[in-house]
Amino acid sequence: MHIMEGYLPNPWWEIWYILSFPVVAFGVHSLGKLIREKREILPLLAVAGAFIFVLSSLKLPSASGSCSHPTGTGLSSIIFGPAVTAVLSAIVLVYQALFLAHGGLTTLGANIFSMGIAGPVVGYAIYKLATKLGLNLFCQFF
Repeated sequence: MHIMEGYLPNPWWEIWYILSFPVVAFGVHSLGKLIREKREILPLLAVAGAFIFVLSSLKLPSASGSCSHPTGTGLSSIIFGPAVTAVLSAIVLVYQALFLAHGGLTTLGANIFSMGIAGPVVGYAIYKLATKLGLNLFCQFF
């Protein structure tokens, strides 16, 4: 769930910005390198960003009385890696803060860390562990 604007006091919102900035900066570097090497990947990046945007814009009621939502960053981190996913998430979160009032600009660093860094890293780690264990990652219905 997005942390709402003004919820984090000083110095916490600054700390989250400081923690998120290096990962997003590394992601911008990785994204630039990926685009230079494989220009044809741009449409897939756009679709992944749109998928993250749409999925994380949906609000689902949770047991605590607030709301929660899926983010879609796990799939993006499997395809592009967690650093590039952090960049896509940062772009999505800026748009959501400005146009949908989901989150805010002061809490952007914390939202990027929770939804754009921690989530994708965990999803990517689970995927890598599952592949090392030889688990079947594809559903076969027929």
